[in-house]
Amino acid sequence: MSKTENNLGKGKHDRDFSVMFAALGDPTRLAIFDRLADGKPRSISTLSDDADMTRQAVTKHLRVLESAGLVQNHRVGRESQYAFCPDQLAQARAYLDQVAGRWESALMRLKTFVEDDDS
Repeated sequence: MSKTENNLGKGKHDRDFSVMFAALGDPTRLAIFDRLADGKPRSISTLSDDADMTRQAVTKHLRVLESAGLVQNHRVGRESQYAFCPDQLAQARAYLDQVAGRWESALMRLKTFVEDDDS
């Protein structure tokens, strides 16, 4: 694989996570996501009762979280239940660990360079 192909693959991967990070970048969506992170599915009405916003507003935020793969929607009778999706978050964590590893490696090379330069 050429360097260009490798960078293109990383770019696509980064963009996939950028949707998720953008979804979690909104304080309201982050609060909704945090409520669902306990694993207990909740209805739109339950989520809107505890929030200071309308059902329509909560629904819009849930759709953004759903399109980012962070929550799933399940119909229970006439009601939509939203639940936390741990898989997407686990993939994001693995990605962030990989990025952190690259930074650690770069910092170690810089440290070695600076220490060798002082000698």
